[in-house]
Amino acid sequence: MSAHLRTALGLAAAGVPTLPLRVGKVPFGNCPTCTKNACGGRPNMKTPGPCTCPHLCHGWAAATTDPNVINSPMWARAWREAAAVAYHPGGAGLTVVDLDNAEAIVWARANLPVTRIVPTTRGEHWLYRGAMQSANSVRPGVDIKSSMQYARWLGSGTGTMATLPDVVRALIVKKPIPAHPASVTVPAPAGGGACPHRTPTYLDRGIAMAEQRIAEAREAVHATVYRTFLAVLSTHGRCGCLTDAHTARLFNAAQRKGETARHCTDAWTNALTRLGL
Repeated sequence: MSAHLRTALGLAAAGVPTLPLRVGKVPFGNCPTCTKNACGGRPNMKTPGPCTCPHLCHGWAAATTDPNVINSPMWARAWREAAAVAYHPGGAGLTVVDLDNAEAIVWARANLPVTRIVPTTRGEHWLYRGAMQSANSVRPGVDIKSSMQYARWLGSGTGTMATLPDVVRALIVKKPIPAHPASVTVPAPAGGGACPHRTPTYLDRGIAMAEQRIAEAREAVHATVYRTFLAVLSTHGRCGCLTDAHTARLFNAAQRKGETARHCTDAWTNALTRLGL
């Protein structure tokens, strides 16, 4: 039995969902049946969805505490080739604040409650008891790894684990984002400012449908966000009906899928340019 497999079984016995990582700290790829989520995927750990594939598929969603699965013939080759062990923090009721450099560590020491700390190659993992939404780049050098995310297992760390504080939860709350980047000038609405779309039954429905389209994206999130922004602007971009609140809803939907504020702004600007706005 490999050292990685022994570690995984130990984590599973402690109630921590685990999976192997290949070289590059990335999960093993999907099997041919599940390539590009053709099987329907597994959206989260509690409701596995339509896919019942026994192979090591779907990245973080494959993490399990079942020793029979971990030690199964289907996973045997992956453990032989594994370069590291990962776990699903949210599935274990944990949140990892991933501090990627010295500056991020200095910020954490000044702003976050003391908790269990695990040294990493470039920084530290600060572990808190409690799960939350994951998000990347919440600050320079700081990622949040919890639900629908995996973290590399680097040992149990030192210190007493604290309860997830509000200051960490607040890191993923985005400030309202302007409807249009400052450098973009949008023409005044036609018809003396009258907007044929300024009705709840049309405009709000369109925004809600756009939010849903982004939320349901299972791959190519960047492209989906851009196409959705393009569709909204092609309908509402010339008449002036879009408000900051509407655009903030779209940006927030994209950021919940892991997009950064910069990616959102770039996609919005590119869509405006494409439409000649």
